[in-house]
Amino acid sequence: MEDRKVRKIKKMIRNFILFIILIILTFYIILKDQDVTQIFSLVKNAKYQYIVIAVICMCIYVIGEAINIRRTLKMLNEKITFISSIKYALIGFFFSGITPAASGGQPMQIYYMHKEKITIANSTLALLINLSSTQIVTISIGLISIIFNYKYLNNALVILFILGIALNASALALLLIAIFSKKMLRKLIDFVIKIMKKLKIKNIEEKQQRLESEISKYHDSSDYIKNNKLVILKTIITTYIQFIAFYSVSYWVYRSFGLSGQNIVQITTIQSLLYATVSAIPSPGAVGVSEGGFLAIFASILPENMINSVMLLTRGVSFYLLIFVSMIITIINILIQKKLKNEKN
Repeated sequence: MEDRKVRKIKKMIRNFILFIILIILTFYIILKDQDVTQIFSLVKNAKYQYIVIAVICMCIYVIGEAINIRRTLKMLNEKITFISSIKYALIGFFFSGITPAASGGQPMQIYYMHKEKITIANSTLALLINLSSTQIVTISIGLISIIFNYKYLNNALVILFILGIALNASALALLLIAIFSKKMLRKLIDFVIKIMKKLKIKNIEEKQQRLESEISKYHDSSDYIKNNKLVILKTIITTYIQFIAFYSVSYWVYRSFGLSGQNIVQITTIQSLLYATVSAIPSPGAVGVSEGGFLAIFASILPENMINSVMLLTRGVSFYLLIFVSMIITIINILIQKKLKNEKN
């Protein structure tokens, strides 16, 4: 058990180091031929009232995630405070940000929820519903946005957009199967058990029994949700609000530089295209592709001497600031849980 925990910690450290290397490499490539002094001078002189609005939009994004998690868990009779749901949202953001294809977010949320007595079956279902809602919103807004903004995509971005939508749609299909299809989920679990047997994993019978128990609880919860579809509709509506706020960050940063030629709908929908294009790319936090994609998609809208500054501040508010905050919250949570464990011992 201890070895497994050590391996997890080592993997997390490797992911974090890779994440930092990607950030350094990305900004080196972007800034190496630029006047860095001018870029940071523009950022320094940005109108901070608009930056405050952008930060508020990111707060709405986090709160929306927290509301969605809490709503489903409360319906499944789990005890969860609003502050705890915000904590889980931030933990999810941090681990999604530092792992390839955002693969670490949900497992770590489930892990920390389980430590606080929330059943794995219910936390898994709540997160699957939330993730499905995210895919629905990403795909639908992206498809609507491309009708009005296709001219801003070059051939490479068009290919990446199609790939991004296809990958998000595939992920959505798998999520819906996991939530609603007992037959397909059973086949998936049987396949996992076969793989585990071939790999000669120890205590496989015990693991299978625990898995079967959790699946039984999961099916009960899933049936309950299917009979209360209003919770899914509320989750989707909340996610639309959450992502519109998230996409609008680029507009408020745009305004902070004294720019006003484009309206909020156009900038926000272009940002949604960028997100749909890069969100499925397996780079930790989409670092590199997000920055490069921003420069390509906004090239015909933003002044050449300002585009790097706008990109830096947009990504700073919408990603790097939240990564930093969520990292602090995650560390505090780990330290608190370690202290409680020591007190019990």
